[in-house]
Amino acid sequence: MSDQIMKSFEVASNEKIPALKPGDTVSVHVKIKEGERERIQEFKGTIIRLRKGGNESSFTVRRVASNGVGVERTFLLRSPRIDKVVVERHNVVRRAQLYFMRGRTGKSARLKQKFD
Repeated sequence: MSDQIMKSFEVASNEKIPALKPGDTVSVHVKIKEGERERIQEFKGTIIRLRKGGNESSFTVRRVASNGVGVERTFLLRSPRIDKVVVERHNVVRRAQLYFMRGRTGKSARLKQKFD
């Protein structure tokens, strides 16, 4: 009985989001509403965390903004606010969560590209 109730709250997945993995460099296009107008904002960075779990599944993207300040943003995988996600490159990583990237700057913050 409880399974049927939980499935009734299940949200359809966003088809515009491809298969993502930690370490991928992505460009996330997000719809932003300002008053009456709506525009698309791009957020480029590396996926450092991927959480799976139905409606609550999310991914966190990290980029280094101006003056070397790191910015992280978490997106819901099933969100209708995401216009599209473009995977720009796949990188070689050996762990699921890349929290160690927070302490890295310069050359040590680079990841090797994966060639398939």
